[in-house]
Parts: sequence; C-alpha cells; structure tokens
Amino acid sequence: MQEIIVKNYQKEAGQIQGEGTNTYNVKPIANGKCNVNFVEVEPGNTAYGYHWHEENEEVFYIISGEAVVKTIDGDVKLRQGDAIYFPSNEKGSHVISNPSKTEKLVYIDFGTANLPDVVHFTGTNAGMVISKTGIHNLEF
Repeated sequence: MQEIIVKNYQKEAGQIQGEGTNTYNVKPIANGKCNVNFVEVEPGNTAYGYHWHEENEEVFYIISGEAVVKTIDGDVKLRQGDAIYFPSNEKGSHVISNPSKTEKLVYIDFGTANLPDVVHFTGTNAGMVISKTGIHNLEF
C-alpha cells in the first residue's frame, strides 16, 4: 500500500555514493512509479557519471547552490530555482557538478522509474541495465 511521504532534506541522513571527486549524498524521498531523491554535492564534486537513459526521463530542480550540467550540447549553468529536463535518449546525456569553492549544491532528482532501463555512459562503450533483479554492467 502506498502512502503520502513527507521528508526534509536537512533532516535526512542519506547515503554517500561514489568516490573521489565523484562523491555525493543521496537522500531518497520516493521510489515507486517515479524516483525522487534529494542529492547533496560538496564543492568541486560531481554526482553520478556522464550518462543517458533509454527508458527514463529525469528532471533536476536546484534547491540551493549553483551547478554546471555537462550536456551533449555544452555546459548549462544553473542556480537556485532552476530546473532542467533530460529526455530518454542520447540528447539527454548529462552529469551535474558543483563549481563552488565554498557552498554545497542541493537539488531534487526526479524521474520515471521504468524497468528495465539501459544506461549508457556517454562517450564510452560502457553501460548498465537496471532491472528488478539489480544492476548489471554492460560493454557495448
């Protein structure tokens, strides 16, 4: 049974993911027909890798801080209150980074949750399939 969920990004602990300068804190809000997460990125870090999805669309909404999103068409600068949409094709290639030297980036990452989804790491022969049974790495 699904229920209404209320969460505050400042009160959730989250889970640190990634390594090195690709380290970020993910705080899940909902995982159902759509996935919604608060994501915190420390100064100079990125979240996730440069990728695109075959099945799922995503939207980032900037809560605080500033961001640079690398896209297939070039960098897009974002700040508090901005939102950016990524379609489910190569034109939706993206990776978000925090260019600030002092301020944490906080954003909401929400999108569809269609399974299976094939994720391509743009510019490489690597990818993964996300399915009900887990994440499976691929080489194209």
